[in-house]
Amino acid sequence: MSLRLFLAAFCLLILPVAAQAQLAPYKDDYFAYPGILKEADNGDYLVVDYSEMRDINARDATPERRVRDAYVSLKPRRAQKDLTVATPAGPVKTLAVGAIAGDASVIVIYLHGQGGNRLQGMNDYTFGGNFNRLKNLMARNGGLYLSPDFSDFEEKGEAEIAGLIAQAKASSPRAPVIVACGSAGGMLCWRLASDPQAARMLSGLVLLGSLWDEDFLSSPAFKGQVPVFFGHGSRDPVFAIEKQEAFYRAIRRAAPGYPVRFHRFETGNHGTPIRMTDWRGALNWILAAQPK
Repeated sequence: MSLRLFLAAFCLLILPVAAQAQLAPYKDDYFAYPGILKEADNGDYLVVDYSEMRDINARDATPERRVRDAYVSLKPRRAQKDLTVATPAGPVKTLAVGAIAGDASVIVIYLHGQGGNRLQGMNDYTFGGNFNRLKNLMARNGGLYLSPDFSDFEEKGEAEIAGLIAQAKASSPRAPVIVACGSAGGMLCWRLASDPQAARMLSGLVLLGSLWDEDFLSSPAFKGQVPVFFGHGSRDPVFAIEKQEAFYRAIRRAAPGYPVRFHRFETGNHGTPIRMTDWRGALNWILAAQPK
């Protein structure tokens, strides 16, 4: 372990856990859920109204390719860089926005699914401008947002992302780390949760149109009460919503009161949660749900 990583780990042990500030609003009116059809589990389970005609065709100038300009601000590009980060598992290319030099208030990392790359999580215009909103939330709130490439969804990719997290924590030891995984990227979310060293650095997981892993119930992250947010389309043809909802229920049964939420986008497809999830709402919930 390098001296820098050792000092970061030491700081994590001795620094008190401070209450996490909430992210300030940014274009909340544009990205608010259009309606709630059902609420359960004291607000942890929501069925969100979704309409392709309204939420894609009316929102996008070119459906699924370019959102209308009102949803986008390009100011974060001033603080955006394409970096190569040295890790014990090898170099990791990542696009970064926000507090790149360190002292970030919060760190959010997005892991793409099968066939994606680091460009997906930095595209300002696709997915209804939702990644642009995330970039703005981080840049405007002193946070750091990373969208990396990685070799695979197995051991190599896990080691690369764990190394990236460690490097980010070395520069911002007080910052909570939230890892968001889209589709097959969820395999890395669950692998990180089961790795004792990586799990200690996690403050939250976001699974968007992704999969489940029963091993999570015996993982270090589960034992550490790391909050988990699920977003899923009710018509997802890749990962059946019935199985993901069952896993959400399994977490609640295994540990009553566990910080877990599920937002079901009614009639939504595989990519709908990436387009529709309220990033500010999800991230603020995770920040407020940190173990005392």
